[in-house]
Amino acid sequence: MRILFLLSAIVLAISCKVNVDTGSNSNKTATVKEYFNYQDTGIQTAGIKLIPIKTPVGNFKVWTKRFGNNPRIKILLLHGGPAMTHEYMECFESFFPKEGFEFYEYDQLGSYYSDQPTDSSLWTIPRFVDEVEQVRQAIGADKSNFYLLGNSWGGILAMEYALKYQNNMKGLIVANMVASAPEYGKYAEEVLAPQMNPKVLAEIRAIEAAKDFGNPRYMELLMPNFYAEHLCRLPEFPDPVNRSFKHANNVIYTMMQGPSEFGISGRLAAWDIKARLGEIAVPTLMIGAKHDTMDPKAMEEQSKMVKNGSYLYCPNGSHLSMWDDQQVFMNGVIKWIKEVDGK
Repeated sequence: MRILFLLSAIVLAISCKVNVDTGSNSNKTATVKEYFNYQDTGIQTAGIKLIPIKTPVGNFKVWTKRFGNNPRIKILLLHGGPAMTHEYMECFESFFPKEGFEFYEYDQLGSYYSDQPTDSSLWTIPRFVDEVEQVRQAIGADKSNFYLLGNSWGGILAMEYALKYQNNMKGLIVANMVASAPEYGKYAEEVLAPQMNPKVLAEIRAIEAAKDFGNPRYMELLMPNFYAEHLCRLPEFPDPVNRSFKHANNVIYTMMQGPSEFGISGRLAAWDIKARLGEIAVPTLMIGAKHDTMDPKAMEEQSKMVKNGSYLYCPNGSHLSMWDDQQVFMNGVIKWIKEVDGK
């Protein structure tokens, strides 16, 4: 009896349908076998590929992992940092396959699972944008099916990519990132910092003034008083988030973001493309969250500044609202992608 049950389950799984519109027939759905058919030959690698990247200082490889097969919807996830990892975005694995979306986790150059060259000239926005374009070409995405979803620094990268290559895109999703680093810093200083316990804030300021960022006390103060309030509000950080923190390339992060968590003081300090948002004509979803390090009102304003914008608000979310306001975030993103796909 048990054998018959197992055989029935296997047959059911193979014949199960997923909602993938192939484009040739809007009523056709793909089987699970078709959805996970990557047409690989030789050794199977669970969708993982190291994509060659050309840079001004040499050739390197970046880590990607593919999920699904859908010629209509190909989503590239851009993690934050700079130089965090794809790991904290693994939560999309619980949602996108159910919708039949093809999507890619991806470690940008310098991040843990990709090559980590040490030439500091590599860590610029234009070079990262060029990298994303090379990845797009490698995954076979184009203006009919290519979506970028960037969180935090990934949102900066996604907006910059759209300004240069939006003719290669179908849709843009910017999660928890404003279009102006100075405004981000101002919000942190004038709105978020005053919400902290004055004694705690004074101690944090003293450590920053002394540039003693390696002091363990700095993180001891930030974790419960800032990160737990504005980065991820779950009682415990999920394992993928912890792994991403563990694997962060702090050299690149500090070089671009700066050592302080209150705003940006590195190479990105003067970054501001707010005046250029009107150049973005591709359908765009801006995502803001009540407790974010980014002003949710600014995120809403940005959705009106692009030519074809929408806004998603996460009332219980923070900077990682895909975790701490997960249902609102994921349902909103999925709904928006389906709407853009149907246009």
